[in-house]
Amino acid sequence: MRVASRALILGGGGPVGIAWELGLAAGLEEGGVTLAAADRIVGTSAGSFAGAALASGRRAESLVRAQVEQARRDAAARESAPQGKRRAAPDLGPLMKFMARRPAEGEPSAALRAEIGAFALAAKTVPEEQFVASFGSIAKDGEKWPRGFACTAVDAVDGSFVVWEESSGVELGRAVASSCSVPGIFPPITIHGRRYIDGGMRSATNFDLGKGYGKVLVVAVLSNLGLDFMRARIDAEVADLKASGAAVELIVPNAHCLEAFGNNLMDASRRGDVALAGVVQGRAEAERIGKFWN
Repeated sequence: MRVASRALILGGGGPVGIAWELGLAAGLEEGGVTLAAADRIVGTSAGSFAGAALASGRRAESLVRAQVEQARRDAAARESAPQGKRRAAPDLGPLMKFMARRPAEGEPSAALRAEIGAFALAAKTVPEEQFVASFGSIAKDGEKWPRGFACTAVDAVDGSFVVWEESSGVELGRAVASSCSVPGIFPPITIHGRRYIDGGMRSATNFDLGKGYGKVLVVAVLSNLGLDFMRARIDAEVADLKASGAAVELIVPNAHCLEAFGNNLMDASRRGDVALAGVVQGRAEAERIGKFWN
């Protein structure tokens, strides 16, 4: 074990999760805790975008400002749109029917993940390249793969789990897009001739990827729907990680942040308020996390 090494594991949670994780990082940074200083940053879904942005050297404060500004632009666009043309938050109901079939303990089988992949491949979504481009500067041609960064995805055909990193020979934008490809809502992403979906189909957190590191800071997004069930899964993954010999600290949304989240983690209209709530929580967590991380 690399006792002196630190890993940061960022879980999934849609646009709401991205906003909260970036806000949390900014609040922690104000308190002297720099998450990007980790030797290894692993992101799943929302965590893949937040992790890539932080690992690329972008200031957390500027990333929060971008979330708030985007929320304002989106709100203005909604107000100016005709009543019948206003876009609603994506419906997670069809995907949740699959997720309800997960075992009470452990990860879903590759067969179930393949079923979800088939559902994703058949869904009508925005074009693949349009979705990749939506990741902005991260998706630019030639964007350098951040040192120590990795993100997760699932093969849409056979359900196998993959971890993309610099040695994988994948463009950063495509890797992050594949990790964020929520089945039924976004298109599976083509990489090396195969299609990939959200790494959260194996686990919303994938905390076991922190094994082998001395200190692991794990950040998990919770939903107000199924809160107790999600927390039980997270606690089990943290216990497994500790059993491997790692020192572990966990951050989950506090009550104020959960209120800002609402009931749909795909509701991007909430991202401004969520990011700012995350900043406040990060400031409050800085002393506790700093003792562990610094």
